[in-house]
Amino acid sequence: QVQLVESGGGLVQAGGSLKVSCAASGRTFSSYALGWFRQAPGKEREFVAAISRSGGNTYYADSVKGRFTISRDNAKNTVYLQMNSLKPEDTAVYYCAADKSGMYGSSWFEEYDYWGQGTQVTVSS
Repeated sequence: QVQLVESGGGLVQAGGSLKVSCAASGRTFSSYALGWFRQAPGKEREFVAAISRSGGNTYYADSVKGRFTISRDNAKNTVYLQMNSLKPEDTAVYYCAADKSGMYGSSWFEEYDYWGQGTQVTVSS
């Protein structure tokens, strides 16, 4: 069992940057692949980025590739999402998720076993 708590969301102007974090409880953090998803009002939850257990492999949605960076610090039980060149269409609630079975992470939300409560990111134009 792992509990995930996101933080760092907020309001930022278009073109700006924001870094959100997700802290996990438990001693088996390094055994989980991790992902970030987002959900905007009236839209389905969508994949943003994923990272493997070791952190050596990362994957991104095309919409954020080149602008967002996912990373993890297994010693701190924390996963990060650095977001640069933000656009109004990035506005959403951002969720982190942990996959206890996968090694490399997945873009399918059904693969994830644990979810945080989400943090709001709002990008103004």
